[in-house]
Amino acid sequence: MKKTRVLLAGAFAAASVTCAALAQAPEVTLTRLDCGNGNNDPRRFSDSFAYKDDKKPFTFSCYVIKHGSDTMVWDTGYLPGSVPNATNKPITELLSQIHVKPEDVKYVGISHFHADHTGQLAPFTNATLLIGKGDWDGVNANPPMGGANVKGFADYMGGSSRKVEPQSGDKDVFGDGTVMMLRAPGHTPGHSMLLVRLKEKGPVLLVGDAVHFHENYTHNGVPGFNYDRAQTLASIGRIKEIEKNLNATIIIQHDPRDIKKLPAFPQAAR
Repeated sequence: MKKTRVLLAGAFAAASVTCAALAQAPEVTLTRLDCGNGNNDPRRFSDSFAYKDDKKPFTFSCYVIKHGSDTMVWDTGYLPGSVPNATNKPITELLSQIHVKPEDVKYVGISHFHADHTGQLAPFTNATLLIGKGDWDGVNANPPMGGANVKGFADYMGGSSRKVEPQSGDKDVFGDGTVMMLRAPGHTPGHSMLLVRLKEKGPVLLVGDAVHFHENYTHNGVPGFNYDRAQTLASIGRIKEIEKNLNATIIIQHDPRDIKKLPAFPQAAR
């Protein structure tokens, strides 16, 4: 009984510290940027032949998180003009509309190493790159892992002075629990997602490509091209537990049905 009381007291103290840190944290905001639109074949996204239609709308989103005077960018979209789905507006142009200079961005976090999430890393000359270790290892492998957008990482490789922090676990980005990069492997070996705790809207989870659209999430759909099926299912399970435990808003980044869950650009969720 005494041991139980000690454990409960320790848990309560830890929870109190977390709540206190959140209460004292600077204002946090979340803004969605339109980084492209198009269609995809949903049949590619089920290895159990769950989908019959051959066309489904897809969106390509980037995000800006402001934490007091610090700024983080999450995913950077395709390089403009590189594919038909890419936006014609560079991310720098979108950032200028919300008064963010790329050289002032402190962190660039990416969900994974594919080109539709890493095409515009170059402008962030002073930002520390946050990337899952499995993906960073895949980019630097010889030969690189299939699907890794090596060209997009060129400014961070080969002895570059730019900072990279490969993450082997979850990361509390600003140290106060408001912005957390969470492991969610399966789509790629180092795939990650981002939890943003907002004072008004509450917790928001940007899931990267852990799932690609609502049907994947609801029915535990796994694309045949994912790196690891079991890890994918475990990550989907983690998302569902976070949604339940935190009453979190889940943002499936490629599903246009989730765009309206956040305010329209240039407004920010708070």
